[in-house]
Amino acid sequence: MSFLVSKPERIRRWMSEKFILEGLRELELFGEQPPGDSRRKTNEASSESITTSPKRDNMSSYLPDISCYELLTIIGKGFEELMTVNLAQYKPSGEFVTVRRVNLEACTNEMVAFLQGELHVSKFFSHPNLVPYKAAFIADNELWVVTSFMAYGSAKDLIRTHFMDGMSELAMAYILQGVLKALDYIHHMGYVHRSVKASHILISADGKVYLSGLRSNLSMISHGQRLKVVHDFPKFSIKVLPWLSPEVLQQNLQGYDAKSDIYSVGITACELANGHVPFKDMPATQMLLEKLNGTVPCLLDTTTIPPEELTMKPSRSGASSSLGEGMAASNTRTSNGEAALHPYHRTFSSYFHNFVEQCLQRNPDLRPSANALLNHSFFKQIKHRASEALPELLYPVMPITSFEGMQTQDPSHIFGWLPIWSSLRWMIGNSRLSIEHHCEIFLQSNLLNTLQFLA
Repeated sequence: MSFLVSKPERIRRWMSEKFILEGLRELELFGEQPPGDSRRKTNEASSESITTSPKRDNMSSYLPDISCYELLTIIGKGFEELMTVNLAQYKPSGEFVTVRRVNLEACTNEMVAFLQGELHVSKFFSHPNLVPYKAAFIADNELWVVTSFMAYGSAKDLIRTHFMDGMSELAMAYILQGVLKALDYIHHMGYVHRSVKASHILISADGKVYLSGLRSNLSMISHGQRLKVVHDFPKFSIKVLPWLSPEVLQQNLQGYDAKSDIYSVGITACELANGHVPFKDMPATQMLLEKLNGTVPCLLDTTTIPPEELTMKPSRSGASSSLGEGMAASNTRTSNGEAALHPYHRTFSSYFHNFVEQCLQRNPDLRPSANALLNHSFFKQIKHRASEALPELLYPVMPITSFEGMQTQDPSHIFGWLPIWSSLRWMIGNSRLSIEHHCEIFLQSNLLNTLQFLA
């Protein structure tokens, strides 16, 4: 009987049966496909957003065998503290990967179903801006999910350890364009992402932008029909509340749709630009009231901060944020060694302000779609591919390319400090700035925010 089967065995059987069904779907002998005309015309900016058909061989090139992976340092923890994230090496090729290990025996039945949904979506989706899953298998009582290693980490890592007052406008344009391309694909496949935030935006060593966080995806397809709205509240979403739209938080009969993701894009844009997420320290009830009452976050610069508040104040960032077009030079020191201007003594372009305002419209019907936003004037400043431009825009931050001396970590370690120290070691080893300066930056940062883990 099913209730006598262990959770690891249950999910192992599910994975086997699910992949058989996927094979039948490929032969068009079973099931329904998410809607969306793959033949539709798209603009140049979004030409990569919709592929002709989803590839289903994402997890076939890496062996589902625990002996093929050498676990190195622990780089994170999440999913109600039941998931451990390891940097690992795939022995057959020597490639570095990320391995997420979930203790299935400690998971509730609801959590197991949640993980099954993620695996289904990861098997079904294939897009240049979605994190590719290399393998998924059961090892003892753990679910192992292998993904590509992102050498720049997440956008959250970057603003937490280096760009503490926000990134350059041009860098954000490249990052947000990649996110919107991924969302355009997800939405046309009939899903809502529901977890867009900086920690789910990953950047590879060659400067490519990827959206992760597929666990929270929700299908808007029911019995072969696309629903106009859905009502399910995202499970295990406490850490995502600041990014969720008013209609998702409100939980009324009107429901929500893919436009809720666009609101999250606006919040994420503020997070990247300001160095912190709006509503972060508010109680959930106050946050809901603020959003329902029409409180709209904004980009912090000379057009939104009163002149009297732009007093002299050293920047916390370790690099200039003046690389982007539309931004004044800031976050530097004067020739005589005096402190820099206020970190927000800068001016973002009117296009960027308008982009954020459109995303954060209280009425979801007034928000543009992901595809429409890809045509926004904000993205006209992009002249090259992200892989060609982002590494230079993120300088002096360098991707992690060497792992000499890294050893397997004891899981009993305090996980909160491992990614922090890893980030500091990464920055110190590759930046022109001194160790003393980085220690000063670290101490100036908000310790509570630093100790938080990414879901």
